[in-house]
Amino acid sequence: MNRVYNFSAGPAALPVAVLEQAQSELLDYQGTGRSIMEDSHRSKAYDAVHNEAIQNLRDLLDLNDDYAVIFLTGGATGQFAMAPMNLLGEGQVADYTNSGAWAAKAIKEARVIGAVNVIADCEKDMPARVPRVDELQYTDNAAYVHITSNETISGAQWKEFPVTQAPLVADMSSDILSRPLDVSRFGLIYAGAQKNLGPAGVTLVILRKDLAERVSDSVPLFYRYKTHMAANSLYNTPPCFPIYMVMLVTRWLKEKGGLAVMAESNERKARTLYDLIDAGEFYSGTAMPEYRSTMNVTFRLPSEELEAAFIREATREGMTGLKGHRSVGGIRASIYNAMPEGGVNALVAFMKEFERKNG
Repeated sequence: MNRVYNFSAGPAALPVAVLEQAQSELLDYQGTGRSIMEDSHRSKAYDAVHNEAIQNLRDLLDLNDDYAVIFLTGGATGQFAMAPMNLLGEGQVADYTNSGAWAAKAIKEARVIGAVNVIADCEKDMPARVPRVDELQYTDNAAYVHITSNETISGAQWKEFPVTQAPLVADMSSDILSRPLDVSRFGLIYAGAQKNLGPAGVTLVILRKDLAERVSDSVPLFYRYKTHMAANSLYNTPPCFPIYMVMLVTRWLKEKGGLAVMAESNERKARTLYDLIDAGEFYSGTAMPEYRSTMNVTFRLPSEELEAAFIREATREGMTGLKGHRSVGGIRASIYNAMPEGGVNALVAFMKEFERKNG
């Protein structure tokens, strides 16, 4: 087996143990004689998978009964519209922070639904950052406040979440389950699976149940959170195989010791990379140090030619997915939960040698 270290921003690396478990069960899931991909979403076998995935998430995030766990499709992009469709009433205003490309997309979509007030805007700031809590200019009686917890393109992350009067809504696609989280501070959290949860195809929504009642009767049934809450995410056929993978990934996280243990590992990985970036002038980080992401480490080299060579040579050495987003260029090492510390150590060794030869 010739596995590479996959530093892609998403779809991202999955734990090898999870892939091996899925492989062993692919043709015959627990004696059913068929794959879980072929099984009915109403079967006993799938029902157990579905409910374990939900319970694992509840355990990892210490969710109480005030919150529902919902599986949907459409990724975070779908939630850019679904959140305001459900939470932004006629005549109301939603507060949004603009911290980068993904926050900007959320704002654009919300404005199709209703009124949006951008309460802080640092999208164009370089080095990249997210807004400071003390610069947020809230709207009186806002319907909700929306943030993007981690910007995968710029590599900037919220380290301190704001305390808001209106429900706090967060796109956590790229750092969900990477660190302990006080969910009670949020009204709605959503996340595409393809970073830390599993493969692309399923979207996690964590919703404070009372907020589901805000939705207007004019919203089609399928696009109402309360429809999927009432049906335990089985209103229509769910993405069964991605949910099965979420079950395995969350089981793996629990076996590893939970989110506190994972946060320690993620901090070590990020520190190892940032320490090297800061050690000289050959590499330069693109996010402000106080906002640097533990998930997406972004940096530049002295020239675009050297960056292209870096990516080519790293690929030959078994390290893939390091090219920065097409909108900004540079290098991006995504080091989600499934990236082993050995992978980061291998990248650092390569970076040192590349600098020795080209610096």
